Amino acid sequence: MPAICLCYEVHEPYQLRRYTVFDMGQNSIYEDDDHNCDAMLRAARLCYLPANELMLKLIRRYDGAFRASYAISGTALDLFEQYVPEVLDSFVALARTGCVEFVAETAPHSLAFLYSRQEFDRQVKAQLARLKALFGCKPVTFKNTECVYNNDLAAAVAELGFKAVLAEGTDHVLGWRSANYLYQPISAPGLSMLLRNTNLSGDLGMRFSDTAWPAWPLRAETFASWCHGLAESAEVINIINDYHILGLRHSKESGIFDFMEALPEALLARKDFHFTTPGMAIQAFRTMGEMDVPQFMSWDEESGDLTAWLGNDMQKDAIHALYAMSSRVALSGAPDLQHDFDRLQTADHFRHMSTKWFSSESPDRPSPFGSPYDAYITFMNVLADFEMRLKAVEELQAAPAPDTPAQTKNPAGQSRKAQTKATEKTSGKKKTGAKAEGSAAEKKSAATRSKTGTTA
Repeated sequence: MPAICLCYEVHEPYQLRRYTVFDMGQNSIYEDDDHNCDAMLRAARLCYLPANELMLKLIRRYDGAFRASYAISGTALDLFEQYVPEVLDSFVALARTGCVEFVAETAPHSLAFLYSRQEFDRQVKAQLARLKALFGCKPVTFKNTECVYNNDLAAAVAELGFKAVLAEGTDHVLGWRSANYLYQPISAPGLSMLLRNTNLSGDLGMRFSDTAWPAWPLRAETFASWCHGLAESAEVINIINDYHILGLRHSKESGIFDFMEALPEALLARKDFHFTTPGMAIQAFRTMGEMDVPQFMSWDEESGDLTAWLGNDMQKDAIHALYAMSSRVALSGAPDLQHDFDRLQTADHFRHMSTKWFSSESPDRPSPFGSPYDAYITFMNVLADFEMRLKAVEELQAAPAPDTPAQTKNPAGQSRKAQTKATEKTSGKKKTGAKAEGSAAEKKSAATRSKTGTTA
């Protein structure tokens, strides 16, 4: 029975404000609160609230036969709580249906695995704890930022206790094989690997509202027929996309909501098809072989590599400078520095520096800067101020603590307070002895005077 696995990435970044050299050392307000607020209100109105309402309606309409999964970043959760708590409430409502699986990722939607395993582990564990607190679930599936994946990541994910990992089904990795089966990473026996169907995912994610596309306008029945055509050569069809496709990348006027509402009925028209989640899929299907991915890959539409985030010298310089401070931030133990350090790791900051995407950036995730060079200069200015704050904390921690009277010790190890008491006690003994000696002398003098008959 072929299964359809719908998975959505839910991510929102905190955008930086135009931070200049004149701000360095004067203030450490890095983020553009007005921009972030406006962006979240717009995203909630056009995407999150109507999309979640639709998903809840479909789950109820099909009595649990419709299912979906979400990989929500920690920054998205922060922004929901800060500006649109009703969006968070709508995800909680979806969680209560029992038909939604939450997939884990790094909390700040970072590329930490490429530079710091310690940071990566810390961020994943933090996100696991938060998903547990918010939705009462313990994720068994992991999706790395932008589906960045290789053999080493699979091994790390298995060590963290996950049962499945999501990755891109690129042709150069698959070769003659199909993405529509479960695989096992060569570096992590026991871990299941679900691969994104790039063609079907791209049809919804990138081409749906393209009027020059031969299949435009795409109908639910047409898309379902493409899926049905894979029935003899597929077990699980993974359609993984950015949640922005619902209302932001493709507007309501494009018909995307009507399409999604009609899709379950069209797919379930064939009784051998059903909806699943990654966690359910790994229990229902067996792996079909090992997958060897020695080089990093991603879901970048053009090249499937990391060049969208690390393709030029500006991006590499910025991210190397950032992670060079990783261990220092951890040792500082300063919560405010750790908070800002996490936010600066968000992958969007480096994407805004990409010259590759300068002329073809996704309309639903525009850069707040005029050019990649402006993005780089702003980020490095912020990083310079951040390092000044880090150095100040380090210098404060390195400075010797001032001595207090109760803590100062003499060479023998005795405290100054104890030494003072001993001196007073000794001094008191000397005074008592002098007084006794004086009294004896007076008595002797009096006796002499008595014998001689003289007077004082």
